[in-house]
Parts: sequence; structure tokens; C-alpha cells
Amino acid sequence: MSAQPKIGTFRSPLSRRLFRRGPWETVATVLIAVGIVMLLQPLALVLFTYSFVTILVGTVMFMVVSKFPD
Repeated sequence: MSAQPKIGTFRSPLSRRLFRRGPWETVATVLIAVGIVMLLQPLALVLFTYSFVTILVGTVMFMVVSKFPD
């Protein structure tokens, strides 16, 4: 038996730092909050128009990011 690691188990230090859950969850949460503010503001129709897309992107991003390692 050789002591070589299995294929797919190696992660570079850069990817370990880049794909951490904490900062990305914060970004997703802020994106959801911005979408809600866009939805509730009475001033600009353009912001209201893109509010649902913003909330949807934030929600999908949160679901994907919640699978990242701590």
C-alpha cells in the first residue's frame, strides 16, 4: 500500500481561506436585507423591480454557502 492521498482530498490553502462559511454567509445575509429594503421603499420603481431578484440571489447564495466548511 502506498501512502499517497486519494484524488480529490487535497485542498490548497488559498481555497481553504477563500471558501470559508462565515464571511460569505454575512454577504448573503446583507444581500437579503438589501433586497427587503428595496422591496419596502416607496421612492424608486427600479429598486422595487429588482428587489425580488436580489432577495432570491441572496437566498440561493445562503443555501450554497451553508455547505462550505467553517
